[in-house]
Amino acid sequence: MITKFIKRILRRDPMVKHTQANNTGAPKRIPKKAHRIDPHLLSKNAVKVTHTLQQAGFEAFIVGGAVRDLALGISPKDFDVATNATPDQVQRLFRKARLIGRRFQIVHVTFFGKGHPEIIEVSTFRALLDNAGDHVAESGRILRDNVWGSQGEDAARRDFTINAMYYDPSSETVLDYHGGMADMQKKTLRMIGDPAKRYREDPVRMLRAVRFAAKTGFELDGATRAPIAKLGKLLNDVPSARLFDEILKLLMSGYSWAAIQGLKDAGLHHGLLPLLDHILDTGADSKGANDFVKLALANTDERIQSGKSVSAGFLFATLLWPDLLKNWKANSAKGMANIPALHDAMDDTIATQSSGMTIQRRFESDMREIWSMQPRFERRVGRYPYRLIESPRFRAGYDFMLLRCATEELNPAIGQWWADFIATDVTGQDKLMAGVKNESGSSPSPAKRRRRRKPKAALPPESAAS
Repeated sequence: MITKFIKRILRRDPMVKHTQANNTGAPKRIPKKAHRIDPHLLSKNAVKVTHTLQQAGFEAFIVGGAVRDLALGISPKDFDVATNATPDQVQRLFRKARLIGRRFQIVHVTFFGKGHPEIIEVSTFRALLDNAGDHVAESGRILRDNVWGSQGEDAARRDFTINAMYYDPSSETVLDYHGGMADMQKKTLRMIGDPAKRYREDPVRMLRAVRFAAKTGFELDGATRAPIAKLGKLLNDVPSARLFDEILKLLMSGYSWAAIQGLKDAGLHHGLLPLLDHILDTGADSKGANDFVKLALANTDERIQSGKSVSAGFLFATLLWPDLLKNWKANSAKGMANIPALHDAMDDTIATQSSGMTIQRRFESDMREIWSMQPRFERRVGRYPYRLIESPRFRAGYDFMLLRCATEELNPAIGQWWADFIATDVTGQDKLMAGVKNESGSSPSPAKRRRRRKPKAALPPESAAS
């Protein structure tokens, strides 16, 4: 009796509008022996969420990219759950749950363990919005999306067939509405429905198409690729914060260089990141910039594929460095002093970038600090080296400097000197200092200083990404 009462209360939500039953047809039910998903790759917390919802009388499935990765034998980084329970009903079932979003309301259920907290994102089945009135803009972009529907409608609303599969951990069955499993076997990325209409609904899907293709190695279906070049300008209407998030996902996909090449092939690289025009320029004048950025992205991809963390501030500092270096040299050629020339170049570079995709301020601060350190690595006299290694962001600036040395933009001997300096004891540091020639050509005497603790050993160039 109590259980039935709870279920009845949870289902009662007069403020929520539901649509009529869908006409999308029944899904193909794929058993374990066919999909071969390894249960050990599942998040215990995601399974707990589906189980709790099902025990309360609701439908609940792991959905989207997690199912795609599981079917590919990859351990998903994130797990999403889809259910016919409304956000309010979901929130009532979990202690650590909060509603987020306005345009697309979902619930974040947080679990705390020995490591980092895990967030399971729970969304309610969405309805088709063909006749949703003020929910859709004239351009076709969805403005509000809190009209609940059936699982079949929810599947039709998802972007690609490989992301529209639902996995039930309790029965170990995959529900496939649009042939996603077959497309995975053919290594094809195919949009559900009319691609042009789907891109107008949400222009970010064009970027997602490029990212998924780079990550999976799948080919974009011809009909899926065709409208992208014409509709790329719709990305100008996407809120800057959302555009930034999607570009960051692309750069941190673990396949960033392939994704950037994909942007070029799809005609999407112009205007998003002004730096991409320089990176993808094959002219002889751009070789140094290309080498620097390729090395930075290769290091980033290696870290991500190894399961290590990456700093967005460090990544954007490297991507914008060729542009900043060009502006810095131009300012110096005008007669500006070195440091003012650098700071003026920072302002110009960031202002130019903001005309496309605005980088969040918290990352901009890290970028400026990393850039500001670079001239200081060349001042290896007096107290400068000792002060520099005590900077909170020294490791990031140091790793950035090593990238410059690796492409010979900066004399590699400077990078080796610093590697030796931070790895040796005080006596060794004095010897290294004594070997540096000052501007007058004489060896400087060791500066008087208080005894400092020896810094930790240097990390490899890509380590500052963490």
